Amino acid sequence: MAAAAELARPRALFLAGLAAVYIAAFGSLYVQIPGLYGRRGLLPARRVLRPAGRGLWQQLRDVPTLLWLGPRLGLDTEQAMELLCLLGTLGALGALLCDALRDCLLFATLAAFYLSLYQVGQVFLYFQWDSLLLEAGFLAVLVAPLRLLRWGSPAWRPHDGVTFWAVRWLLFRLMFASGVVKLSSRCPTWWGLTALTYHYESQCIPTPGAWLAHQLPLWFQKLSVVGTYVVEVAVPVLFFAPLRRLRLFAFYCQVLLQVLIILTGNYNFFNALTIVLASSLLDEQHVGRWLGRPRKRQGAGWPPRPGWVLGTLLELSTYGLLLCWTVRCFGLELDWHRRVLESRVAFTYHEFTTWLRTVTLPLVGVAFLSLSWEILVALYRCFCVRGCFWKLWATLQWAIMATATVGLFAVSLVPFTSIEHESSTKLWPGVQRLFGAVERFQLVNSYGLFRRMTGVGGRPEVILEGSYDGHSWTEIEFMYKPGNVSAAPAVVAPHQPRLDWQLWFAALGPHQSSPWFSALLLRLLQGQPDVIRLVQTDESRYPFHARPPTFLRAQLYKYWFTAPSEGSAAPWWRRQRVQEFFPAVSLGDPTLESLLSQHGLKDQPPPRRGAGAVPGSVPGSVLVSVLGSVRRLCQPYSGPALLWSLYLVAATAALLRALARRARRGPAPARHKGPREPRGPEGTRGTDGTRGTDGTRGTDGTRGTDGARPEGRHGNKRKK
Repeated sequence: MAAAAELARPRALFLAGLAAVYIAAFGSLYVQIPGLYGRRGLLPARRVLRPAGRGLWQQLRDVPTLLWLGPRLGLDTEQAMELLCLLGTLGALGALLCDALRDCLLFATLAAFYLSLYQVGQVFLYFQWDSLLLEAGFLAVLVAPLRLLRWGSPAWRPHDGVTFWAVRWLLFRLMFASGVVKLSSRCPTWWGLTALTYHYESQCIPTPGAWLAHQLPLWFQKLSVVGTYVVEVAVPVLFFAPLRRLRLFAFYCQVLLQVLIILTGNYNFFNALTIVLASSLLDEQHVGRWLGRPRKRQGAGWPPRPGWVLGTLLELSTYGLLLCWTVRCFGLELDWHRRVLESRVAFTYHEFTTWLRTVTLPLVGVAFLSLSWEILVALYRCFCVRGCFWKLWATLQWAIMATATVGLFAVSLVPFTSIEHESSTKLWPGVQRLFGAVERFQLVNSYGLFRRMTGVGGRPEVILEGSYDGHSWTEIEFMYKPGNVSAAPAVVAPHQPRLDWQLWFAALGPHQSSPWFSALLLRLLQGQPDVIRLVQTDESRYPFHARPPTFLRAQLYKYWFTAPSEGSAAPWWRRQRVQEFFPAVSLGDPTLESLLSQHGLKDQPPPRRGAGAVPGSVPGSVLVSVLGSVRRLCQPYSGPALLWSLYLVAATAALLRALARRARRGPAPARHKGPREPRGPEGTRGTDGTRGTDGTRGTDGTRGTDGARPEGRHGNKRKK
């Protein structure tokens, strides 16, 4: 059964990594709930959940969220959101620290919690990585073992290869679609291979590494775009390769790309989650090599076996084809005089769309063949299980998991084939209807990152200004987004400041396209502390902490990274004012009041005490007090500080546990080189502490001749 256990370590790595991602997702959202979704927040969550006289089951059917149960616990909607975030963070921390808690029941709970928050998150929670986490969280329910029940199998299961394949398919859809949409969008920067000359300074929240990457020469930037296409379009096909070394090559390509993105941009938990998904390309032997415990494998020997020779030739041929494809499609030429590697797109948009139409459905066929192989191998492993009862039990689990995986694969074809319209029209109508039935649960989603490059003429940035007299204006600095040209870019991952992200989107269009922006002005004019903490956790750094401003306005600027040769007094940014983004307003201003009324964001009268609670609930109960205490405890700290504190706690606990385990084992006994004991006629050791003639150990504290372990130290304790 060694083959059946080949996914034990990669599966554990995937589940532990997903638990770490859940910590970032729940913890980052928790610190922002009052300012984003509170009664006096930007988009109060209570306005999404309107009972309207419906029963609980009807409410869950229309909007599947556990927040409907909040009134039964005496909690407001935002308090129920805080409770889910805290429970999700604790559950994920437990799963990260304890192997026994990496259970399908716990991951089902975490997925239900995040889906519940997503349903009321509105525009601040509608990012592709939130959808990706929801889909990966549901797959973890299929991948994770059932450890919390005694009859569950904590180690391996014959169908692990099938469910783990679904994770690989999700990774393929994410990467392939992200590469294809860059070309299908007809964005001139992606087609001209100049996208990265703008990306580093125009992305939402760059890092100091982005400033350094922006200074690289043009030919290298263009070559980097070529590498992005190779990793996102060509390499994902190797996810389904039959050779493990090709899959490992694809794994390291994906990890390299994600690490480079982490160094140059703050994309919260997205890149870490992508690396976690890439663990589906690993096997037991390779992860064991990382841990220093590789599984023994027979070498090729000499002369090499025909299978080894054929596999090596196939691997080298694949690398050669990949290189030839890259050189041909991107016109790579080495200029010896300038010592640069020139590149250009050597195909037309029509050729690209024809190629995409040609390969989309065959790629689905390749994936289906790969899945079918995993299903057949898993069935064979079920037959290899010892014992008639356990064989039937393994086969039953195989049937359930294989059916679920095939169903998810079929449903996922709808968002996947959306990258090519003609292919999507060829799908069976029943698959379309099934996708419509499960779409609200976010089981499968469509992806496509960085479709078009923004900030080609300069990075647009909204700058808020406040005043007491309407003549002297003071800029309001945010903690993370660019503002002060002398301030270094922030490093905030894995935290996602969702207000800063939405301000980046708001700068790309008029303020009318961002209804929440008028609510932001209203809350700052009112001096709401929860919203101010979204701007500055340390309120003393907020220029109007003593008294709210009388007037607020917003200006639109364009920012550019400085160059070392400029010698500017501002070492990071230079900027230029473009136009007024939002006119000066004050409380009661007709323009502001009209926008608030138009989008339903005007303040509502506070509900009566106990309103909305069901009989038996206890408003102001102990649960509310505990939530308030935790909130007051966390208020002084920023999101990154809280998240990294949790990770530090997890790392410290893991280190202490490893030291305790090593202490229990004790020091290794010293080996004394003495004369070699003579071997018996059968080539076995003697009975003085060595192996007996039947292959068992001797009698001095080792295994006896019947193969049973003597009582030893533990046996003496039982006798006493």
